[in-house]
This record gives sequence, C-alpha cells and structure tokens, in this order.
Amino acid sequence: MFGKVGSALRTFSFIKGLPVIVVHNGEKLGEVIDLCLSGEGEVKGLLVKKSSLIKKRCSLNVEDILTVDSSGVLVESSKVLKPLAEPPEYTFEHQDALSGKMMYSNDGEELGLLLDVYFLEDLGTIVGYELTDGFFADITDGKRFIHAVDPPAIIKDAIIVNVMKDVNEVSINDDMPELSK
Repeated sequence: MFGKVGSALRTFSFIKGLPVIVVHNGEKLGEVIDLCLSGEGEVKGLLVKKSSLIKKRCSLNVEDILTVDSSGVLVESSKVLKPLAEPPEYTFEHQDALSGKMMYSNDGEELGLLLDVYFLEDLGTIVGYELTDGFFADITDGKRFIHAVDPPAIIKDAIIVNVMKDVNEVSINDDMPELSK
C-alpha cells in the first residue's frame, strides 16, 4: 500500500483533510474526507472530495497511493480517482459510519465509543482503536487505545472486537506508543 516502504502506523485523523496530489506535476485533485472500510477491518481506499466547481465525491483505492505524509496523499496520475459508483461497505464518518459507535469486547465488556482508528500503511489493516468514555472521562483519565487481535464484527449499532489481553487499555494521554498521527 502507501509507497510500500516500511510500516507506519496512521490514524484517520492524520489523513482527514489532506490534499490528494499528483506527484509529477503537483496538481491537487481533491481532499480526503473519509476512509472506505470493509467489514473485515481493512482500509480499502479513501473517499475524496474532488476539487472542481461541482464538489464530486470520488474513491481512491489504496493500491493507487504512492505515499502519505503531512503534506498530502501522493498519487501517480489524476486517473486514479474514480467516480463513486456505489457507496463503500463502511466509512469512518459518512454512510454506515463507524465513528461514535459503541465498542464491545467479544466477551461483552463495554469498551467505549470509537473516536479514531489506527492502521498499518503497508497492509491497510486496522490494528487499533482510540476510544472515549465521554468528555469528562477523557479529561480525568485520558482517551484509551485498544489493540484488536482479529477483524471486528460490525453490527448495526456496535462494533465487537477481540482485544489483546493485558494490553487492551493504554491511556492516550500517558504512555502512548510512537505513532504517526
């Protein structure tokens, strides 16, 4: 996936709003507005608001992304943006949004509301989730990160994950692992 160089951990919040740029001529094609996700917890692509008079939504497959950094999402050509023929299976914030859904462990423990996802650039696989118990809990206890062992089970109003035992909660405000956000 993204440049096929190493394995950086990214979050949706890092990618959201980045411009999509053609590497050879610097042409800005649009702006990332969402992730396109499969039910198996894979990042299939990006939802892009195309730069034009008419604000069209397009999809960008992960295979067509050269690299992602703080300046933008770099692609080989403008032809990689495809009109959105049908909506993705899931998105993070738009149709069938995962953001804000309650997460449960596979043994029924309520984990919190989903705020962000962490995924490996080179694989496109979601490996962790940033959760909240609410504004005041975030201030006093910090947001939490859980590491998922298997793909999630996504149901109508919730997400069920098999979490890694003994490492299922890390305060985002405390000892957060080195991540590229």
